[in-house]
Amino acid sequence: MPESKQNKAKSPVSADQAAGLLAGARKGPSAEDEAYDIRIARDGTWYYHGSPIGRPAMVKLFSTVLRRDEAGDFWLITPAERGRILVEDAPFVAVAVEATGQGRDQTLVFRTNLDEEVTAGKDHPIRVSTDPATGEPNPYILIRGPETTPLEARINRAVFYELVERAETVETERGVEIGLWSKGEFFPLGPMPEG
Repeated sequence: MPESKQNKAKSPVSADQAAGLLAGARKGPSAEDEAYDIRIARDGTWYYHGSPIGRPAMVKLFSTVLRRDEAGDFWLITPAERGRILVEDAPFVAVAVEATGQGRDQTLVFRTNLDEEVTAGKDHPIRVSTDPATGEPNPYILIRGPETTPLEARINRAVFYELVERAETVETERGVEIGLWSKGEFFPLGPMPEG
């Protein structure tokens, strides 16, 4: 159902309001539960009690208090509240990439579904995991957080195809790989196909 004009005109949510909203999202009465009925779907849509959150400003605010622990669980943490949420894949989706330069001098700037921009490089590496069942590549870029508790964006299919088009072959210690450069760092996308 489309939002009313009145809802779209509301001012952005403050940190105190976000804490209040998070308190209302808590499942059950127990503080030990520490779970919010918030889910981030694989396509990057945020859901609250099973319904999409239709206010982008609220989703962006929640994303600023998103953290991941070393067990791999995702949390929304404010000074007043802390609660676990469900993330189906990655909390963000890379929906666009802008490339400048070529080869080692190339720079790749990614934009997420929440309009956050990061430049691939040493601090924001690209990684590709392969689904063992299907062999399908699953590409990601680090948005923020340390390596032990990363918050990543899944690179959507259209953007990944753009990267593949720009890829080149490089001899590495693992053999000949297809990949690309950004800020002087080489990021493998996969091994060179045989044949």
